[in-house]
Amino acid sequence: MPQSSAQVTAAEISRIAGVTRATVSNWRRRHEDFPAPSGGTESSPLYDLESVRAWLASRGHASAASPSEELRTVLRLHAQSGGGTSDLLLLVLAAAGRSPEELTATTRLSDADLAVRAQDDAASVAEAVPGADPVRFEADDAAVLRALYACVRDEGGQAALGVLAERELEDSAASGAYRTPVPLADLLAGLIPGTPDRVLDPACGSGTLLAAAARRGARELYGQDTLPVQARRSAVSLTLTAPEATVAVRAGDSLRADAFPDLVADAVLCTPPYGVRDWGHDELAYDPRWAYGVPARAESELAWVQHALAHLSPGGYAALLLPPATAGRASGRRVRAELVRSGALRAVIALPVGASVPLHIGLQVWVLQRPEPGGPERKSVLFVDTAAETPTVATAGRGGTAVAARTRGANRSASVDWAGITARALAAWEAFTAAPDAFEGEPGVAHAVGVVDLLDDVVDLTPARLVRASRAEIDPAKLSAEVDATRQDLVKAAKALARTAGREGWSAADAGAREWRTATASDLSRGGALTLLRTLPENARGGEDGESREAEARAVLTGSDIARGSGPTGDPAELRSGTAPVIAAGDVLVRAVASTDGPMARVADEEDAGALLGHQVHLFRPDPARLDAWFLAGFLGAEENIAGASTGSTVLTVNPGRLRVPLLPLEEQRRYGEAFRHVHELRAEARRATRLAEETARLLAGGLTGGQLLPSPGMAEAHGRR
Repeated sequence: MPQSSAQVTAAEISRIAGVTRATVSNWRRRHEDFPAPSGGTESSPLYDLESVRAWLASRGHASAASPSEELRTVLRLHAQSGGGTSDLLLLVLAAAGRSPEELTATTRLSDADLAVRAQDDAASVAEAVPGADPVRFEADDAAVLRALYACVRDEGGQAALGVLAERELEDSAASGAYRTPVPLADLLAGLIPGTPDRVLDPACGSGTLLAAAARRGARELYGQDTLPVQARRSAVSLTLTAPEATVAVRAGDSLRADAFPDLVADAVLCTPPYGVRDWGHDELAYDPRWAYGVPARAESELAWVQHALAHLSPGGYAALLLPPATAGRASGRRVRAELVRSGALRAVIALPVGASVPLHIGLQVWVLQRPEPGGPERKSVLFVDTAAETPTVATAGRGGTAVAARTRGANRSASVDWAGITARALAAWEAFTAAPDAFEGEPGVAHAVGVVDLLDDVVDLTPARLVRASRAEIDPAKLSAEVDATRQDLVKAAKALARTAGREGWSAADAGAREWRTATASDLSRGGALTLLRTLPENARGGEDGESREAEARAVLTGSDIARGSGPTGDPAELRSGTAPVIAAGDVLVRAVASTDGPMARVADEEDAGALLGHQVHLFRPDPARLDAWFLAGFLGAEENIAGASTGSTVLTVNPGRLRVPLLPLEEQRRYGEAFRHVHELRAEARRATRLAEETARLLAGGLTGGQLLPSPGMAEAHGRR
């Protein structure tokens, strides 16, 4: 029986083949055997996908599209013909349990047999997703079924799951669905003392917080979400991530229709929806959950706080991500006062701008504990400002120079220093919980405020305001020494930048811009000039336990490390498998998400060697006898090259196989490579000088306004001369 196909546009053909739109247009004009349009219009023709692939294969053009991209394309075409994606979620779970050989054999079945196999596969795991409707597939679904099985086989179930949910969320009327960053989820889970066995997320979304709890040993995972697609996605994702845990996820509004009314959890993790006025204020006015006061109509976040507390066992902890307005809005003053007075609120931790959506505001983590009858009296609340511009004692950096230990969080999520934020927050929280009455804190960063001091007319719980008072405790002599050390480093960095900028190693082309023949990375890989490596998704079948234990001892290089020019800072726990390649000196590393925020590529040095490759990084390992590493990095990371190899709308994903490289003799490559190395050094020196200038200015401003530093008498005279 012939296998069904789909129709694709010329733009999609260019993506599949890894060429430009102009190349596809040339093929149509110059090759009489190029497939004729099978649909569409004269100005926007559509082509039979299988015919196009057969034509490309006859000319040696292997597909440059990743399996997830192919699934995304086929899903779009499938949706145009009236097909949905909900039924496919169960199929992801079933396919993830099969071997690559079994999945390959499945993709080769006839259309009718494939539909029967997929229906049987989905039925075999239906019990894993409570409330799932019976699934039925037809032969017309064969194209999308093949793409899904191939995606699970090559990239893992989580990758396929993300594409499916992305498509259904895109088509839904709901908005505001987004994934909590994994480092943030790990931070919230890390704020729960001990190892809670039973964890609830009443607004679970895609299940990121529950997955973080599972990584810390939770054995029972309960979730609820208002969007049915998110609930189904979360159930499948958690079953893939934590196959040994008990997973129960329901669809529905947790405030209006709690799916687990009798559940008593050890911990609650949640990032509830913000600013919702229609949350059920009138109909829930007498709800027994409001033990700390009925939340005002504008205080849906405080309703979620009390919902979390109501589900905790006595002494159990909750961590919620909330907008900063929750800490100081007048309408929530009475509920905040009761949370403080009862000892239920234990800590408020401010995050830097860009830590999570919405990226333009600094969110806060509230840590709560359900009071125990007859338990100890809580006399204070911890406040931590992880984004504080706070002077600290200088520490030795590379080469023994003194540099400031702390820099301010950036306003883009890709640049957030999660390692520093997590370390600062957890260190303060652990010290506070160990001895609340003896907690000394850190000036300007962490401060314990007495309950009596918080219960004023406003009950403003904003960390920045409350930790600011502790800045007066900074030692003026230590601060002055730190300013001098940082300023001296700045002078050295400025001189080094001037020397690097003064070197010349280029000249103008004689007759216009140079042109050259190029080859795609896929072509070079097939020819053996380079090897393209990647890290499989976290649910893909990885190595043995020994490999996983070895991976835990290694750092992970992330896309943010490339953008910032830092060493590997990623957490190996995020990889969740033994499949991550080990980076070697001379490898070329390219970020997988296109961005103008920092460089896109770099050559791995000795500091990077031995680290594991993160999920959002592509690794190109060149044959040194045929390709110069710095030459390769320079052209792979070029802005126009990245743009031509990227797909997507809001987030541009780089297809590594489509990146193009000039075909030049090795000696000429080395000349270009040396020039690109110089560009890298110039960028590094400029970044170092900028960082030290910002740090020096920050220390001076903080010291002058905090009273630790005094302006010299000569300042006024110098100002007058100017």
